Amino acid sequence: MFEVAELGSRLSKTEFKTRVPGLRAELLAAQQLLRDAEFPVLVLFEGVDAAGKGETVNLLNEWMDPRWIVSRAWGEASDEERERPEFWRYWRGLPAQGRIGLFLNAWYSSPLLDRVHRRDGKARFDARLTRIARFERALADDGAVVLKFWLHLDREAQRRRLRRLEKDPLQSWRVRKDQWRNWKLYDRFVEAAERALSVTSTE
Repeated sequence: MFEVAELGSRLSKTEFKTRVPGLRAELLAAQQLLRDAEFPVLVLFEGVDAAGKGETVNLLNEWMDPRWIVSRAWGEASDEERERPEFWRYWRGLPAQGRIGLFLNAWYSSPLLDRVHRRDGKARFDARLTRIARFERALADDGAVVLKFWLHLDREAQRRRLRRLEKDPLQSWRVRKDQWRNWKLYDRFVEAAERALSVTSTE
């Protein structure tokens, strides 16, 4: 599935700079129309470590009107969150009607990591993916528009990006042992991600 993403479709810096003003204007216009809508838009960003998820959310907050955007990133569940239903903490972060929610490390992260690190077998992983699909269906049935993006790097590009971040004094804090441990399990990540996308991808 990711072979197509790894073929190397590129956009030159010149062409990117040419397209940005029009794209920003279109995004702002769409955001203004959304303000009167009776539904929220949820945008999920998942992907391999160092693929640019955080940078993408930051860029969207820069390009659009951040007053109408809710940005959320989740880490390990707290004790309070573990005492409640699995998706409770995500429900609490949902944007109101007419707003956009940009979500990082949401409900896909834990199942993917648990599968990659062999804490979950295939059956449990599939069961969790089925619950995710139901959760997303409930959000859509309630009127939300759910957009999901997987940001991908091939194994070598991920290694180069991690090395580059590690050498940057202002960015080195972002690269921990976990990222390198995950990089070593790259093939497992791709396999788990392909399964997650195939089970939860819907119209």
